[in-house]
Amino acid sequence: MSSISHHDRQTTSLANKIQEVTGVALQNCYQCGKCAAGCPVAGDMEMPSCQVLRLLQYESPDYDRRVLESESIWLCLSCDTCHSRCPQTINTPKVMYFLREEAVRQGLAHPKSKDAQAFHKAFLGSVARHGRLHEIGMLMNYKVRTGHLFQDMTLGSKLYQKGKLELLPHGVKDKAAVKKLFKRTTGNKE
Repeated sequence: MSSISHHDRQTTSLANKIQEVTGVALQNCYQCGKCAAGCPVAGDMEMPSCQVLRLLQYESPDYDRRVLESESIWLCLSCDTCHSRCPQTINTPKVMYFLREEAVRQGLAHPKSKDAQAFHKAFLGSVARHGRLHEIGMLMNYKVRTGHLFQDMTLGSKLYQKGKLELLPHGVKDKAAVKKLFKRTTGNKE
């Protein structure tokens, strides 16, 4: 018999943390499957979004770990199709974002997620520094993080020549407010 009571499992489960941090109540999902049916990457996932949510509903440490170790949480495009189709308005992209952060925090991120993690860090770093995205800076940061230095170089130069990429960043007036926002939401100064 497990030494963890049902009450203790509920207060420490991933589903409980998700509701606490994001406000998303996973118990409202009744597994209609509309999220997975509309998902453009569901066919590439080992477990579609509705299955991820179902495993979390069990509030089992083993299932929580299985979800955090899955590649599926890294394949989500955050396109919001699932959220817009959900009759319970469950914000699955918000859940997937939380799961990614938690997987990294616990050291359980899927090995194939390294490029996605690098992109995420480069993107947020650019916004934190400039108050908005600076594409060239973000792309350079991403390429250094991943080692994909020469991948897509011809496309990048074409975009620059057509004026689609700015060499210098355009900042916002109140960078201190952006830094404060990042510190409050991520705990980081940048």
